Amino acid sequence: MPKVKIPRKSTVVDMTAMCDVAFLLLTFFMLATKFKPDEPVVVKTPSSISDIPQPDANVMLITVDENGRLFFSIDNQSKREEMINSINASRGLDLTPEEITKFKYGSSVGVPFNELKSYLAATPGQQKQMDKTVAGIPLDSSSANTANEFAVWVNEARYVNPNLRIFIKADSKTAYPVIKNILSTFAGLSIYRFNLLTDLEAIPQGTAAYESSTAKK
Repeated sequence: MPKVKIPRKSTVVDMTAMCDVAFLLLTFFMLATKFKPDEPVVVKTPSSISDIPQPDANVMLITVDENGRLFFSIDNQSKREEMINSINASRGLDLTPEEITKFKYGSSVGVPFNELKSYLAATPGQQKQMDKTVAGIPLDSSSANTANEFAVWVNEARYVNPNLRIFIKADSKTAYPVIKNILSTFAGLSIYRFNLLTDLEAIPQGTAAYESSTAKK
């Protein structure tokens, strides 16, 4: 008997559901993504062979430009609000709720306390212009010196978030005395663990680090 041939039929896949899922995921990521705030100054960090990445949360970032100007920031917005409220009360800055909100959602700050109110009252465009000329947060070698406002920022930040990891992002041309004052302030606050942000470079061949890296691979 002849074989019965089964007619071939083309397979039709309904892509409507997949398109819906794709657009839902795209919408979710667009609404949930947090954009990284603009940095106030451009810093060219020195290079090193360390490949330890910076964490995404619980970060205290201390930025120092080539002129030694110091900027300070922490990442958690709710902790930023708690910190500025405490500083506002202790320092009598007389910040308005709108200015506190601007600080909460802002990035690094690099002005003395007596200029913070006018800085927060400015528009984002004006703040960018001010970042080019501000003197930076006042720093001293002693954490006990009342003029060392950097110590106040660090203390308040660690109080609202004890889990902060400290990162120093300094320009390769920054004068050493500025870094020394930062480290002296840390020592006065009993801070002995911190990280330096650097650019990754290739490990020189023949060194112990190169041999260790090759062995791991």
